[in-house]
Amino acid sequence: MKKPILLTLSLAALLAVSCGKEFHSPGGRLSAVPDGQTVSVYFHAGAGAEKVLAAQLHIGLVTAEADLDSALTFAGFSDRRKINDDYGMKTGKRSRCHNEAMQRTLRFRNPDGQMLDAVLRLYDDGVALCYQLPDGTETLEDRTAWHIPDGTRRWIASLKTDYEGYYPLATDGQGTPERFRRGVISQAWGFPALVEPADGVFALLCEADLRHGDSAASLDNGADREWYRVKLTGPARFADGRSPWRAAIIGSLSDVVESTLVTDLSTPKSDEMDWVEPGVSSWVYWAYNHGSKDFQINKDFIDLAVKMGWMYCLIDWEWPEMENGGDIADVLSYAKEKGVRINLWYNSGTSWVGDGAPQPQDRLNDPERREKELAWLESLGVSGIKVDFFLPDDATMVDYYLDILEDAAKHHLLVDFHGCTIPRGWQRTWPNLMSMESVLGAEWYNNGPFLTPRAAGHNATLPFTRNVIGPMDYTPGTFSDSQFPHITTYAHELALPILFESGLQHMPDRPEAYAGLPAEVRELLSGLPAAWDDTRLLAGYPGEYAVLARRKGNRWYIAGINGREETADITFPTERLTGAPAAFRLFGDGDEDRSFQIGTAAPDGGAMTIPCRARGGFVLVSE
Repeated sequence: MKKPILLTLSLAALLAVSCGKEFHSPGGRLSAVPDGQTVSVYFHAGAGAEKVLAAQLHIGLVTAEADLDSALTFAGFSDRRKINDDYGMKTGKRSRCHNEAMQRTLRFRNPDGQMLDAVLRLYDDGVALCYQLPDGTETLEDRTAWHIPDGTRRWIASLKTDYEGYYPLATDGQGTPERFRRGVISQAWGFPALVEPADGVFALLCEADLRHGDSAASLDNGADREWYRVKLTGPARFADGRSPWRAAIIGSLSDVVESTLVTDLSTPKSDEMDWVEPGVSSWVYWAYNHGSKDFQINKDFIDLAVKMGWMYCLIDWEWPEMENGGDIADVLSYAKEKGVRINLWYNSGTSWVGDGAPQPQDRLNDPERREKELAWLESLGVSGIKVDFFLPDDATMVDYYLDILEDAAKHHLLVDFHGCTIPRGWQRTWPNLMSMESVLGAEWYNNGPFLTPRAAGHNATLPFTRNVIGPMDYTPGTFSDSQFPHITTYAHELALPILFESGLQHMPDRPEAYAGLPAEVRELLSGLPAAWDDTRLLAGYPGEYAVLARRKGNRWYIAGINGREETADITFPTERLTGAPAAFRLFGDGDEDRSFQIGTAAPDGGAMTIPCRARGGFVLVSE
């Protein structure tokens, strides 16, 4: 492991401090020092501890009217302003979120006298920057850049339209084959990006609060591999002239994993949407790729939802072509009789699979057709839609996502985006947004052999990267095999629906697979929550292992996985689990990979140690 990076302020930074430009987060855990167009953010580990440079960013934009990056001079700053935010969430890490920040606006002038206002917000768990421009200004390039020196550990996925990639450990900014799922190697990277600037200090780079007119961004270090520049997918006209937030969640791994900074920065919801209910769903596609066009198979998965006590069943692609005894009207009638809510798959209007795009297609991409279709779904009692196959997320595509969310809400429909962009806080603005794929998940056991050997380490990285920023439709909990096998243990697979957060938790396996599990495991899966009141990271390190505790009401669920190829005794503290009992029900690795050890376990001296097989795991549930 590297030595901590302990840095001394430069003379310019000291002058900045003396002029009152340095400011601190409300609890003093972070401080920011502006120096020209560069802002350095320092993490303060505690009383008497050296402060650590946790993030450094460059400020700048290019609009259609002005170069607001080259040769800027500092022109002043606003007074400090306190931000205090408290709000509820339908889904996510916790049902009640609270955060505070200190905010200042930095003002810059280019040689032609044109102005750029950069709003800097400092929380105890992160820093955020946005730009304020005259309304209607067309922005061509975002020149914001994050400095990640070679030698710094980082976990960043290569950029793909579907954001379905690995987050392998690297120590430089060079693109290499092992950092790519497939395709051409480039210097383009997707959010989120996890960085460890010093031992035990982390920064997760992300983006928040995209609104109409915004273009989503990614990272590019093609010009200088130590500077990751924020790159717009296309030109943007920021709503009210304000850009999305460019942010870094900063602190320990628990600070990062437990943070709600992405939703803290996002536009508050305008409607409580009391009709929204997160839940667990059966799902046919993983077990039977074309099963959704078979009426009898759909009935089997509705029956599975009944037997397991799950609220939903997702009918996936090709349902308009249903045969073998019935059509979609018959499926909906059968589900209503059984008390199961149905969600339906839609093609966004594109095809990633060549000719013969799966249906239904082109029903949502035109406003009039979309209104007609959503009204029809509401009249039939459909609960929600899964919309798939999106194009790269420029401003046109961002508008499309938001239009779908808004129109679906009018008709009391839940939304799950697939083949899509990553979460950027929309789940706060539109509580009917249940989940987004944008992850290399269990669906890929269908598509090739490459997930099988990498799944355990990949799964142990996702709680620290992709799932931090929002719901993740990984489709966890596969006990049998799809077209390609899993080599993670049964207990590892059982942990994933708790370890991974998603407002709709799609359980993908066959009815007979669940029926063959021990009765105690079926009982656990039957009562599984899909939204949580609190979340705590108890232990872990990206790619190696993860132990996460989630609370629903008075019950704690602890999920742990071993991402390594050798056995491990995983130790973690339990003091932070308020109200936890003296003993837990344990679902651990059995004598074989595909077996369980079921019993009880209790903390000893405020900690627990659970033995895991290679690629193993465990679940603990408070009694």
